[in-house]
Amino acid sequence: MKKALICGVSGQDGAYLAQLLLNEGYVVCGTSRDAQVSSFQNLVSLGIRDRIKLESVALTDFRSVLQVLTKIQPDEVYNLAGQSSVGLSFDQPVETLESIATGTLNLLEAIRFIGTPIKIYNAGSSECFGNTGEQAADETTPFRPRSPYAVAKATAFWEVANYREAYGLFACSGILYNHESPLRPERFVTQKIISAACRIAQNTQEHLYLGDISVQRDWGWAPEYVEAMYLMLQQEQPDDYVIATGETSKLEDFVAQAFACVGLDWREHTTSDTSLLRPTDIAIGRSNPAKAKEKLGWQAQYKMKDVVRMMIKAKQKAD
Repeated sequence: MKKALICGVSGQDGAYLAQLLLNEGYVVCGTSRDAQVSSFQNLVSLGIRDRIKLESVALTDFRSVLQVLTKIQPDEVYNLAGQSSVGLSFDQPVETLESIATGTLNLLEAIRFIGTPIKIYNAGSSECFGNTGEQAADETTPFRPRSPYAVAKATAFWEVANYREAYGLFACSGILYNHESPLRPERFVTQKIISAACRIAQNTQEHLYLGDISVQRDWGWAPEYVEAMYLMLQQEQPDDYVIATGETSKLEDFVAQAFACVGLDWREHTTSDTSLLRPTDIAIGRSNPAKAKEKLGWQAQYKMKDVVRMMIKAKQKAD
């Protein structure tokens, strides 16, 4: 039986990936900064909490990383850990860089040090591209990061590429565009919108406050995106891939769709709040995921409107 180690197993992607790997017959181990006190609520929600071996690891501590790799001896490592909010990265730039870039470097160096053929997947981000205008970004598009989060992700991406080329590690990065699910916490704008729409539909007298709703993003369905992560480590050669739907929508359209799903006109319940604007932001995010389709046989089945409907349905069921 193959053994996988998921760093950041408590997050949205970590939980869905754990579920996928269990279904593929893997022994799954997961890490958290403090596994003793973490609730692992997402794993509980998916009904898999008791099927995963959990370890406490500080990815910014090389000794801690080395210890867990030596103890678990995984065949595959999935690095999904680190500060995950673009907005928060402006307030916590040092924590963001260390948790993502130093954490990734420690994993790569520990794998090189151990010397066994461990495959590693690294969670990259479309935020690295910055503003590409109307150009659909692919694996050859230059990075121009516009947030501390994107700078950290770009650093980790090149660390992975360097270890792959210099030391022959089987190391891949998935450059993922926005992907959502019911497991998203409310600090993400998509879940904030879904939750507010459902509450307002229950006649709560509230307004939804949003920043720039003219921004455009490519939104996909998280459970599909973890399949692409898994597929990357099943290839004969390691490589990097853009993972996205190929369809871009305005945040305004996401909001409109969410409120339409609960029978409301979004314009009557939302207000623009300039305090929610970021110092720098990406106006348009367009993707070209053709390589993933060609090489991995992976293609997104769900687009933005599907994602909104499924998130609304899950929220209504939970309430």
